[in-house]
Amino acid sequence: MGWRRDSKVPYSSRDFQNVITSSGSMIVVSNRLPFVLKRLENGRLTRKASAGGLVTAVAPVVINGNGLWVGWPGIHLEDPNEPIPESEPGDITPTAGLKSDKVVAVHVDPEMFDSYYNGACNGTFWPLFHSMPDRATFKLEEWKDYVSVNQLFANCTIKALKSLKRGKDTPQHEVPLIWVHDYQLMLAASWIRQAAEEAEIPCKLGFFLHIPFPPWDIFRLLPWGDEILQGMLNCDMVGFHITDYCLNFVDCCQRYLGCRVDRKNLLVEQGGRSVRVRPLPIGIPFERFVELAEKAPKVFSGEQKIILGVDRLDYTKGLVHRLLSFEMLLEKHPEHRGQVSMLQVAVPSRTDVKEYQELKENLEQLIGRINGKFTTPNWAPIRYIYGQVSQDDLAGYYRDAFVGLVTPLRDGMNLVAKEFVACQINSPPGVLIVSPFAGAGETMHEALVCNPYEIAGAAEVLHRALTMPEDERILRMNYLRRREKVNDVNFWTKSFLSAMGSLFTPEDRDDVGSIMMPAVTLDDFDEYLAKYIGDSHKLALLLDYDGTLAPIAPHPDLAVMPTETRNVLQRLSNIPDVYIAIVSGRNVNNVKEMVGIEGITYAGNHGLEILHSDGTKFVHPMPPECHEKVASLLAKLQEQVCRDGAWVENKGALLTFHFREVPVHLRDDLERQARKLVEEAGFKVGNAHCAIEAKPQVEWNKGRASIYILRTAFGVDWSERIRIIYVGDDVTDEDAMMALKGMAATFRVTNSNIIKTSAERRLPSTDSVLTMLKWIERHFAKRTPNIIDPTTYRRGSLAKAMTKNVHMECEISALAQALTNKNANENNHED
Repeated sequence: MGWRRDSKVPYSSRDFQNVITSSGSMIVVSNRLPFVLKRLENGRLTRKASAGGLVTAVAPVVINGNGLWVGWPGIHLEDPNEPIPESEPGDITPTAGLKSDKVVAVHVDPEMFDSYYNGACNGTFWPLFHSMPDRATFKLEEWKDYVSVNQLFANCTIKALKSLKRGKDTPQHEVPLIWVHDYQLMLAASWIRQAAEEAEIPCKLGFFLHIPFPPWDIFRLLPWGDEILQGMLNCDMVGFHITDYCLNFVDCCQRYLGCRVDRKNLLVEQGGRSVRVRPLPIGIPFERFVELAEKAPKVFSGEQKIILGVDRLDYTKGLVHRLLSFEMLLEKHPEHRGQVSMLQVAVPSRTDVKEYQELKENLEQLIGRINGKFTTPNWAPIRYIYGQVSQDDLAGYYRDAFVGLVTPLRDGMNLVAKEFVACQINSPPGVLIVSPFAGAGETMHEALVCNPYEIAGAAEVLHRALTMPEDERILRMNYLRRREKVNDVNFWTKSFLSAMGSLFTPEDRDDVGSIMMPAVTLDDFDEYLAKYIGDSHKLALLLDYDGTLAPIAPHPDLAVMPTETRNVLQRLSNIPDVYIAIVSGRNVNNVKEMVGIEGITYAGNHGLEILHSDGTKFVHPMPPECHEKVASLLAKLQEQVCRDGAWVENKGALLTFHFREVPVHLRDDLERQARKLVEEAGFKVGNAHCAIEAKPQVEWNKGRASIYILRTAFGVDWSERIRIIYVGDDVTDEDAMMALKGMAATFRVTNSNIIKTSAERRLPSTDSVLTMLKWIERHFAKRTPNIIDPTTYRRGSLAKAMTKNVHMECEISALAQALTNKNANENNHED
């Protein structure tokens, strides 16, 4: 484990004999490098290898595959260009072969790093993911620093990826694998994927979380939960220690993001990709600990039975609960007094944090009270070590202890349990006790399970362990040792590579199940929409055009709606209970031309212009000087930023600056210049797909336009009389989704980028929108049409149905048209 000092026992060939090979070069991205830099008194930098299982297992894979490791070097260097030193002569640790040119050090401003690491990582994510929300803090500035540091790590990772010199023609089996680790870097994959796709560099992206993933009721407390989930989903595979964490993650993706999921095969659909979610319980270098136990000297004298606890001093470890359980054991079973002692090793952690200082004080006071209560001249119940312990000594503790007590309140896996088992080489062996709230509790079935919150019950489990017959101890420990020897840390690495399809030997396959989500089908909408729409309600269907009905295209004129989609919409428009409105950022005449269906409502320029199905038109009042300002801004944009493929679309009341065809490395500068010109001209800046919009300073958007359309069509009590579906794909549609929240079923068509949405569900593509429209058609075909009163909503297509009422509607429409024309002449349009 990473917080212990190096062992004096050198690594042997046995430690590296089963090194796994990746089919493509591996880039490991972790908060820290596999070693920390130290500055000697003479000013020279030196490196000291970490002793964790991750380093032991992964470093040889990186080295053998000519890969790289990206991470923080452990100290803040005044000169970020100061070279990383090579390993010392005679170094035989797993990182000895990792040359300095294969290391990419991430340098972060010290103040920002403190906010990111001690603030967001350890103040927010650590307690929340360990299901202790009352200890979590949610500070916006710390979150911003977390985002910035993740971007720095992503930039360094792309630098490492480019150094491998792989192109788009790289054979699939040689595609590099990027493995991102832990809760400090849950956003990094988003920028890595985006930059790699823009540079056309193929790569595989994997993520592994070393701590628990909380259930929905806990995770939903996080203000930035959608960004975290989408950051992780930008990987091809997301790994957790146990199945429970996988299911929690899948559940959060569905309930928080509205993603389509497959719980049986542990798949999540995001932006048209199928993301695999896999349980990959981490192991330890088993043979390494066996060797340490064989060489460690005897550490305990006498015949007393030792109950051993080894933990970092952290509130998640349940140390106070553990001591109270031991106290109750001595009270309820006095026969153990003088015969049993507890040795608690507490490794210092975050000593500068007040909360941890108070935990240390409380723990030491409790130890003092229990010792004062039970100590005799020849015996003390608790021995306490506060400090670092070498692996050599620790192996001896593990080997000679009668009981290994691993009872955290919450833990991702807890490798202490596995290390204890590996070192139990004596005969007869000891007994392992684990908490059900650690990942180890799910996989180490032969251990005794102890709920640390139940003090009396935990005392009885301790008593059972201390009095367990020898044959039962041997049987349980043999099973545990056999499993942990097979499922060691190399097996974990191999399982990850297999799940990623990056094993050098292709016969190993992911055995969880399917690795691809099936395409969206009609049945996917049954559970969500069938009950909502019901068998008697009318439906208002509000749809965006670009990216929703028609795929995004390089030029607006090329964004053509598929014929099948148009045909389904045409048939839906003829169903009496279905009302359709197309709400687009295009000019209203243009969007009507592109859709080409009569008898439905069209809203253009994000609702500034609305053409009703009966031919009446609404135009939002504009400031008198607007047209002059539009013309002036248009000229400036064309003169200053329309180059390298960028151009301006004139929509009348709006202008849209398009830069989709601009080379990636030129986009940021052009976008910045265009944004400045728009703001200086007094317009609001709107973001779109590779475009920015210049909007007039009016309080009107797709949200207000949608409510106006519904009120006009169905009356002021529209929300009580109809069901509504809204589907869109960009930030302008969020205004409508927010306005209709709680009153409509909302869908966002998303890609792989981090998108925060108010929509209840996500759809992967325009094809899935077509499938939804087909479902609506099927649903209404099954039910008996209502006898519709055509005055209940405006609809030109009802003219042939009921003559008398339609005459009334036409008269109202004619009057509305006359008023509209009159208002147009007076340049005074009113809602």
